[in-house]
Amino acid sequence: MNSRLSLVVLAVLLAIVFPFTQITAKDKNKAVLPDYVLRAETVLVMIDPEAGEPLDQPAANAAARDNVEKALLEWGRYRLVLDGQHSDLVIVIRTGNGKMARPTIKGGGIDQRGGVAQSTDTTVRIGVQRGQNPTSNPTMDPMDRQPHISNEIGPSEDSFEVYMGTAHDPRDARPVWRYIKKDCLKPSPQVPAVEEFRKAVINSQKPSAPKTP
Repeated sequence: MNSRLSLVVLAVLLAIVFPFTQITAKDKNKAVLPDYVLRAETVLVMIDPEAGEPLDQPAANAAARDNVEKALLEWGRYRLVLDGQHSDLVIVIRTGNGKMARPTIKGGGIDQRGGVAQSTDTTVRIGVQRGQNPTSNPTMDPMDRQPHISNEIGPSEDSFEVYMGTAHDPRDARPVWRYIKKDCLKPSPQVPAVEEFRKAVINSQKPSAPKTP
């Protein structure tokens, strides 16, 4: 009974929180991004540390990260860095499957990578992974570091959140921009979340129209 009650409470909290921060088709281009986003030169794309990989799609988040990174390479505005390197912005991604609760596998460095080799029609990116992502917790229970099955509760749709890069966990602050939508991390052919973020950046750069007296 307690576990069921906890699920209900968490579901209600998520239903309350996410609508206030989700970018919708109606208002996605209205928000003006702060100057530090427009001045940023580097970005780190990371999988939400609270997210596990779905049992039926054990590489879903890793594939989504790869999709987002390739889309950012194609855009060409920001230079991508790997975990352990400072970045002006941090993009946190997480896949959903239409359900608020799902069994996942967590721990054991399932989403860690030793390096990266990506190519687009115009760009090639090769790098060696060094260090840990800014949300790594060295005090984590050793048992939690081992691969284990977890019943994960979170957004039912894909999420893409943009934070200011910091030396600590960027999620300590609210995201400056967030996009939540089904399959928004999949290329079709563009990755919708990256495309909407690109539009938000472009719209934020447009000079304000002079007010008529």
